[in-house]
Amino acid sequence: MQFDQEVLPGTWLLSLKRFEDARGSFVKTYARSVFDAVLARAGADGPAFDFREEFYSLSNKDVVRGMHFQLPPHDHVKLVYCAAGAVQDVLLDLRKGPGYGRSVAVRLDADTPRLLFIPKGIAHGFVSLCDGSLMVYKTSTEHAPSHDAGVRFDSFGHDWGCDAPILSARDQGHPALADFDSPF
Repeated sequence: MQFDQEVLPGTWLLSLKRFEDARGSFVKTYARSVFDAVLARAGADGPAFDFREEFYSLSNKDVVRGMHFQLPPHDHVKLVYCAAGAVQDVLLDLRKGPGYGRSVAVRLDADTPRLLFIPKGIAHGFVSLCDGSLMVYKTSTEHAPSHDAGVRFDSFGHDWGCDAPILSARDQGHPALADFDSPF
């Protein structure tokens, strides 16, 4: 497990080692000691985080999910990775300050195992690049429906690369970034 790149402040892209043999492959997605040591060297305070919830989503090609986050006090840190298929993962900085509204996209796919460490105040979403993309999420807080929030996927200038995105009614109803009053 190696911290490769800080894609937004405090938001890390990590490469994972894949072990393969005649049976298939094996990938370790989390080691607390590695996260603690690397984040301490980077000047971060405290441990990486304790998991409170884990879930996954399975998406077909051109499904867009996002841009999601939890509002304080139920905001959370996330670890996300693509266990099958491939996605373009999109992050949007909602933290007040000079980086507010900045977005970045990275490819996550099962063939090149990587994961994202996403701090509080970063909205997360993705577009599935093929049928059967399996995304796994680990979060530091449990989902709190009353604090569930989002920003509309097409309101901050990101090119999603698909002509007819497939969205949930919930995601279509999120406010535009220009209409969002950030608590972060």
